[in-house]
Amino acid sequence: MSGPFDRFERIARSVGVEQEAEGPAAPARSPDLDERDEPHPFEARNLHPDFPPKVRKLFDNGHWEESVFQAFKFIEHEVKTISGLRGKTGYALMMEAFNENNAKIKLNALVTDSELDEQRGYKSIFAGAAAGIRNPRGHEVEIGDTPDEALDYLALASLLLRRLDAAGLR
Repeated sequence: MSGPFDRFERIARSVGVEQEAEGPAAPARSPDLDERDEPHPFEARNLHPDFPPKVRKLFDNGHWEESVFQAFKFIEHEVKTISGLRGKTGYALMMEAFNENNAKIKLNALVTDSELDEQRGYKSIFAGAAAGIRNPRGHEVEIGDTPDEALDYLALASLLLRRLDAAGLR
């Protein structure tokens, strides 16, 4: 039977945090559930396998904000490589790379209204992620992401990489 703290325990174990029991003893784990049978949070969330190894290492060591920052730096690197754009970073890079009027990165044929809408939408998502997720983690001293928040951000980064893959760009 799964208790309310099982998810927390899996996350804590995945980052190497030792738990100290305070107060009543924590419920015993089911003998038929071996922690080795539980996937790492990256596999459980099916995060993109192409993230640099340091993204996972930082996450495992409890540096969740830095893990997210490195994942989005990787996306920026991929966009620069695919687009051939130089001299721009972050929001400005994404807005130019995915600009539907002169796209350096085309996610589709850009012919129908729906295709143009999709390009505009992903331009906004890529640019928004650069401005709202990557930049604060690169400039602020302490962001304070929780493991679950970091995994949510990493899932978004994973989605963006998969969209580039689906367009045949990587």
